[in-house]
Amino acid sequence: MSASPETVWREALAEGRLLLQRARGSGSIVFPPRLAEPGSGEEDLEWVEACGMGTVYSVTMIGRKPPAEPYNVVLVDLDEGARVMSRVEGSAGVAIGLRVRATIDLGGDEPLLLFEPA
Repeated sequence: MSASPETVWREALAEGRLLLQRARGSGSIVFPPRLAEPGSGEEDLEWVEACGMGTVYSVTMIGRKPPAEPYNVVLVDLDEGARVMSRVEGSAGVAIGLRVRATIDLGGDEPLLLFEPA
């Protein structure tokens, strides 16, 4: 039995790689990982490595009780066409339209997809 799409995606992240699925028939990028292309139900999905570049589509700041610092939650439109939710690290000035680059944090229990200003 083959691994689930979610497992394949997480294992690639653990190796420092950002993978997306692409439908062979239509060329559409599919995210989050799944068994079939949304809309058509076609199961002809292949894995492709993303370039990791994107643009912040939406941002919100999450305030925390002091002394903890607030943090951002962003939606990033990857250059390949997928939209992902994450955080932008290393910049207080996160705004819509900011160009970002994917990074993978391997410091926790699970690999974590983050972004930094490009």
